[in-house]
Amino acid sequence: MKTPMLSLLIMMSIFSCKETPNTKLEETSSTSITNNNINPLEGAWELVGYYNYKDNKVIDSFNTSKGYRQVKMYTHNKVMWSKYVPSDTTEWFGYGEYTVNDSELIEILEYGSEMMSKIIQEKKEFRHELIIEGDSFSQIEIDDEGNRIYAENYKRLD
Repeated sequence: MKTPMLSLLIMMSIFSCKETPNTKLEETSSTSITNNNINPLEGAWELVGYYNYKDNKVIDSFNTSKGYRQVKMYTHNKVMWSKYVPSDTTEWFGYGEYTVNDSELIEILEYGSEMMSKIIQEKKEFRHELIIEGDSFSQIEIDDEGNRIYAENYKRLD
């Protein structure tokens, strides 16, 4: 993993850490976009918490901190996200295209905030395991050996 991405993950963990466990999403179901053009991600979503994994099992979960906001918006093939951290003046946002293949979310970012642009220069494509259940979804970071590392968990806003 590249250094800027690792720094981003560490910063997210520090600013979002909370001991209250998050309501766990069902980890066994997944949804894919089929030929009938149903896109379960289309809409607005807000980050509600995280999972940390060890041996592909959730070992820790925590909610976002008070005042922290991260929202993602998906159209039929575009994604845009922004993050607000009250204790940090750094701006975070990104824009690009995405696809869903079976249980995989692939986001290819075109541009972003100053900090995100530095990450995009090294890595434009972000692949995640995708689990969708009703009005919730998890995007799970996978390491080079196929093991789950952490998940961002979202709830539907619109």
